Amino acid sequence: MSRPQLVLDIGGVLAANLTPRFWRLAAVEAAVAEQALYRAYKEEMSDRLWTGAISEERFWAWMRSYAPALTDEKARGFIDDSLEPLPALGRLREWSAAADLHVLSNHLRSWVEPVIGPYADVWTSVTISSEVGCRKPHPEIFARVTPHLPPGSAVLFVDDQDKNLRQAALLGWRTLRADEEGAWIEQVLPMLREDRQRPASKEEGT
Repeated sequence: MSRPQLVLDIGGVLAANLTPRFWRLAAVEAAVAEQALYRAYKEEMSDRLWTGAISEERFWAWMRSYAPALTDEKARGFIDDSLEPLPALGRLREWSAAADLHVLSNHLRSWVEPVIGPYADVWTSVTISSEVGCRKPHPEIFARVTPHLPPGSAVLFVDDQDKNLRQAALLGWRTLRADEEGAWIEQVLPMLREDRQRPASKEEGT
């Protein structure tokens, strides 16, 4: 029987989401209110940034149009401060003993590398939206993960967004919503053990 596959988001799962902390920090540097800055970002930058259509440098140039005094060092500090590691990171090696681990995230690789890089040895695959040109919940980014999953294997997907969980469920993946309190963490191993004990599918038997 194939090992279970555990697919993890980053924001809200392994590290805090950028929103709202990053935008609070950025608004202090900017000449506009936090909500106005965030609204402009969603309208002008969000989709293109997360799908790699524009570079990180282009994003920071856009930010400096609102916050001219924002230095590269301070900007990087805002990202690092906002992506606060969450307790699930401390469970990765335990989970990797029970399942193959994968990352599936809407993000920039350079921003999340400090979070996932120290655990490079546990990842079977890492799929980041800015590198593959599409973002969750679009089916295409889920399709980028599929070749890394053994045929017939049971897949457990953890994300903090219902729209992403719904798309994963359409693929037959089991889903687990990451709540803000972190109660989901204690559900992972029992669910993986259930997957190991289930009868092999026809695909696994061929």
